[in-house]
Amino acid sequence: METSTVVIFRSYPFEVGQKIYIEDGPRHGDWEVIAVSDRKVTLRCPFSKREFAWNRFCYVAETREDIPWPHPE
Repeated sequence: METSTVVIFRSYPFEVGQKIYIEDGPRHGDWEVIAVSDRKVTLRCPFSKREFAWNRFCYVAETREDIPWPHPE
């Protein structure tokens, strides 16, 4: 089977109370995690104290070498 370099994405396991920094994108900046569900994460801005519930959007990424592509079913 042929292999390729593949980028792997996993949902980030948010935990209530975490202080996070989003480095880029429309939600960049500092946030505190105040609620987490299977589909949503609620963040509070430490400056304005505004809260936003968003679909989970952050991912941990890595690159692996010699991964079969496409993945076998």
